[in-house]
Amino acid sequence: MNGIQISIIMGVYNQKAFDQLDMAVNSILRQTFQAFEFLVYDDGSDGNVADKLEELALKDSRIRLFHGKENHGLAFGLNYCIRKAKGKYIARMDADDISMPDRLEKQYQFLEKHPEFGFAGCNAGLLGEQGVYGERIMPETPGADDFLAFSPYIHPSVMFRREVFEKYGLYSEAEENRRCEDYELFMRLFQKNCRGFNIQEVLFLYREDGNAFRKRKYRYRIDECRLRYTYFKKLGILDGKGFLYTIRPLIAGVLPGRLIYRIKKGKEKHGVSFSTR
Repeated sequence: MNGIQISIIMGVYNQKAFDQLDMAVNSILRQTFQAFEFLVYDDGSDGNVADKLEELALKDSRIRLFHGKENHGLAFGLNYCIRKAKGKYIARMDADDISMPDRLEKQYQFLEKHPEFGFAGCNAGLLGEQGVYGERIMPETPGADDFLAFSPYIHPSVMFRREVFEKYGLYSEAEENRRCEDYELFMRLFQKNCRGFNIQEVLFLYREDGNAFRKRKYRYRIDECRLRYTYFKKLGILDGKGFLYTIRPLIAGVLPGRLIYRIKKGKEKHGVSFSTR
């Protein structure tokens, strides 16, 4: 296959676990689908991280590295990459996760065959401190109610059609959407009747260890409550149950992060999809 079909976009900010960064990058370079470019945005990282990214960029000519002078947040970096992207499809990746070797190929083939969907995610294995400890099974064709608890898509596992961003806009860079820019995007797309699909295969390993549940600043939790209220109302799900889910981030904020992780880990081991976003 000639030409760039997929642009993978990844924002990096002070990813100092270099072993995880190496695995993330290598998992893309070793894909069975090779007609891609890999756009990496360094969002104002410290010098040693910036140097590491330069080293990785020398591994493969398809890696296009961009440096930001200061930290602007994930949405800014992803939007920068989207504007530079050449591919027909735009796939997300994070600096501490792993794409299975056939992830890009299967998502590409799915979107080629199903023009009714604007983007495709997948199920994921969950990476913890001791390795893979469970799976997250996502709803195949999410409906409005699937947005109540948390986003029904694993953000770094998703591949979008390029025209989705051209028609419906890029990630929101508003300060109040920081930390939940993906949730805002997916609810906005659903509201605009742009539908997504989750391939019912584990094509991704998503890192979710105890560090993922460190307490967020309360102002970010309040911002998420506002976001939920705004979009739940637009999606017609702000009923009694919807209101309870609106304040969910505040409730989760009073629980110790390690406790949430242990509860979540136990449920995932038993095949139950559970999130404490």
